[in-house]
Amino acid sequence: MAENDQIAPPLNDATPSSVMDDETRLRPEFVDKVLDAVEAGDDETARKLVAPLHPADVADLIELAAHDEREGLVKALAGIVSPDVLAEMNDFVREDLLDELEPQQVADIAGQLETDDAVALIEDLDHDEQQAVLERMEPDDRAAVEEALSYPEESAGRLMQRDLCAVPEHWKVGQVIDYLRSTAELPDDFWEVFVVNPNHHPVGTCKLSLILRMPRNTPVTEIMQSEQTLIPVDMDQEDVALRFQKYALVSAAVVDESNRLVGMITVDDVVHIIQEEAGEDVLRLSQAGDGDINEPIALTIRSRMWWLFINLGTEILSVLVIGLYQDLIAKLVVLAMLMPVITGMGGNAATQTMAVTVRALATGQLTSSNSWRMILREWWIASANGWGLGLIMLVGLQFWYHDWGLSLVTLLAMILNSANAGLSGVLIPIGLNRLKIDPAVVSTIFVTTMTDTLGFFFFLGLAAAFHLH
Repeated sequence: MAENDQIAPPLNDATPSSVMDDETRLRPEFVDKVLDAVEAGDDETARKLVAPLHPADVADLIELAAHDEREGLVKALAGIVSPDVLAEMNDFVREDLLDELEPQQVADIAGQLETDDAVALIEDLDHDEQQAVLERMEPDDRAAVEEALSYPEESAGRLMQRDLCAVPEHWKVGQVIDYLRSTAELPDDFWEVFVVNPNHHPVGTCKLSLILRMPRNTPVTEIMQSEQTLIPVDMDQEDVALRFQKYALVSAAVVDESNRLVGMITVDDVVHIIQEEAGEDVLRLSQAGDGDINEPIALTIRSRMWWLFINLGTEILSVLVIGLYQDLIAKLVVLAMLMPVITGMGGNAATQTMAVTVRALATGQLTSSNSWRMILREWWIASANGWGLGLIMLVGLQFWYHDWGLSLVTLLAMILNSANAGLSGVLIPIGLNRLKIDPAVVSTIFVTTMTDTLGFFFFLGLAAAFHLH
């Protein structure tokens, strides 16, 4: 037993230091030990090492393995790589593993998952593969998954669970308790009971803790909370997450177009969405694709190249502006030295404003009610920064070149481009949002174009107007 304990220390509430580091990540030496056992053909040792891990940690282990090591690792861990492990796994890694399975195997796995996890497992398969898997699923499971797939991607309909606990409004607490104890087809985890009328419209909710404390003859309508947050089935998952965050929800009912109760969403599902959406917005601002290190290289190259191509086109506009003043630049070379300062500071100011604006739009802080206040606020901030930095440049240039014309042109150009950066950084995301275009996706391109092109125009145009030579 001592030897076995040394090979696979049991996991309890205190995670063993030999398996996890201080941030609950798998230690490299533990990962290497498992992979070495698999490579040596010692599947039994590999299983002993991995068996105590949580499904999420098993998923991490498979993701940490190299692409050519994963298939052998999964085969060695037969019986441990459960449906719950696949549900926790990175999308790209999971797709690779599913490609190696027969449709019946995928159908068996999906049948053991909650509907939302089963949908996540199946929705990214090719149409033919998807149909082959659905045909092999149990009729009830298939119907639930097909219904979920009929809703838009990243909507509440895809996210919700079909299994929930709902009781009629005329019941008493004793009937509810008896129902909970005698019914096998209930969700594994739930925190409240939904109360519905004869048309299956939700009229309130009862917390389980309250139900357990009430006398059996208490009517449900007396203890239920009538005010509840209902989630439309077609609501975007990002808006769902915002509602959970705003109202501190643990679970919420999902209703269809006729206001009938069709499912529920729980906070554990929303935590993933918040993390996912936050990461997506950051990556979209940089046009870095999905930003997933498991994403196929060809797909990453293609997604990044498209945005870089568009950026190339916008940079050509800046070059054309510079071309209009090439004779002036040739006479006064110091202008070429200062141009990157004007556009660079404007770009940085715009990036700050744009990041704040996109976040405010995503979190619901910025709406049509306060958009003008936001615009004026960011303009004032950017203009003040332009004055401050411009005065520093004026003092520095005057000390170095003793040319008041050049110093004043630089000051004015920095003020104008900073103000332009502040307005561009807030107006462009707001405008795109009004046009139903995700501002996190394309704001950077337009904002960069405005700060670079107008920055060159302000600086060189003022230099020409002041007849610098």
